Amino acid sequence: MSLSLLSVASEVFPLIKTGGLADVAGALPLALAEHDIAVRTLMPGYPDVMRQIGSGDALCRFDDLFGGPAVVIGTTLGGLDLLVLDAPHLYDRSGGPYVTAGGFDHPDNWARFAALSKAGAAIAQGAIPGFLPDIVQAHDWQAALTPVYLAVSNRPRPKTVVTVHNLAFQGSYPSSIFASLGLPDTAWSIEGVEYYGNVGYLKGGLHAADLVTTVSPTYADEILTPAGGMGLDGLLRGRGDRLVGIVNGIDTSVWDPQTDPAIACHYSSRALKARTHNKRALEGEFGLRREDGPILAVVSRLTWQKGLDLVAEACDAIVARGARVVVVGSGESAIEGQFLAAHARNPDRVGVRIGYDETLSHRVQAGADAILIPSRFEPCGLTQLYGLRYGCIPFVSKVGGLADTVIDANHAAASAGVATGVIFGPPTGPALMAGVDRALRLYADPKGWRSMQVSAMNADVSWRASARIYADLFRDLTRE
Repeated sequence: MSLSLLSVASEVFPLIKTGGLADVAGALPLALAEHDIAVRTLMPGYPDVMRQIGSGDALCRFDDLFGGPAVVIGTTLGGLDLLVLDAPHLYDRSGGPYVTAGGFDHPDNWARFAALSKAGAAIAQGAIPGFLPDIVQAHDWQAALTPVYLAVSNRPRPKTVVTVHNLAFQGSYPSSIFASLGLPDTAWSIEGVEYYGNVGYLKGGLHAADLVTTVSPTYADEILTPAGGMGLDGLLRGRGDRLVGIVNGIDTSVWDPQTDPAIACHYSSRALKARTHNKRALEGEFGLRREDGPILAVVSRLTWQKGLDLVAEACDAIVARGARVVVVGSGESAIEGQFLAAHARNPDRVGVRIGYDETLSHRVQAGADAILIPSRFEPCGLTQLYGLRYGCIPFVSKVGGLADTVIDANHAAASAGVATGVIFGPPTGPALMAGVDRALRLYADPKGWRSMQVSAMNADVSWRASARIYADLFRDLTRE
């Protein structure tokens, strides 16, 4: 049975990306196509997006969408069927998708993403002639009002799914905006968008959706607890079996060390010696001392959630043990400063690039020996999947999707030849260093390390299995 699905997302790779949400929104539609599910993706028309799509077809219009006119432009790019919400009064501005050029939230984000959701709901109910989806998938808080608008409508509607990529970001705004959302008074309730006296976008979507998914089975369990539920654990426990955890995959055509145009030398699990050329190139790019010790890498937002304060504090101890550290990312200024100070103390042992560079991240995965992901919580994580694909051994904390996707190199797993990484816990400084010491012992055994790299590179990190789970869920949902 063929199905049509409307995906609503605030960012989509390769048009615009700030994190893993964009990768999923860009790759999952392509994977679902193999299961006879046709996806159209609605996203905001940020300046970078409008420049890339060029001209397209005006499929529907809104005379007044939160303060100005808007048009939905249909186009295709990289196999994606896109619906771009061109609303200059909301999206045509400098800065990023969510923050100003100065790093502060756009003050009207509440309207910018309510507009995305309202447009999504209108399209779901036939605003575009000839398109009436069977399913609407709303990604994170920025799209979570879509099922709310549909739920309060008296018209027939498709089934709705909210996919949570990170429960920490909920879209909570003062009650004063409620009157501007165009929702009925009945929506201001505990069963609507009211959330401790504020308007809760994600909270409303979680309650209104027919199904809630999140991005790994372990994270689905963690968010049912007070420690991991970020205040929403009670609501989520109430959803019962309507909450499902499905681990993310990656686009293995984009992330492929045998064909990647960004890296110095192509290689495979059967030709790992060639990988050394990428390590030498990475040393040169970051001005690192050329030696045989391991390079431990960070490619991440530099935040407390990601546990990167632990790595910053441990940098001197790590290099004292004979390793080198490469850092690519940006985030909290204090953590950025710690890494820059570590580089100043060890200029040929610690390399730092503040800012995000997609192409550079490929070169880091191809050249570093291990990728450090010591997150305090991690819904799924994609960085460790890239590491597996490139033989860059994941060094991860035992949380969320990290625990679901990496097999620890304990004695049993290493002896059986199935280990793919190093897992440590809890995410504290002493546990981190104990894990680093264990990783360095493993690295000192070249044959064992190479065996772990081969197992990692042979792991299935594609969307194949997860897309099938999504497809089966969607079909079951439409049969209800």
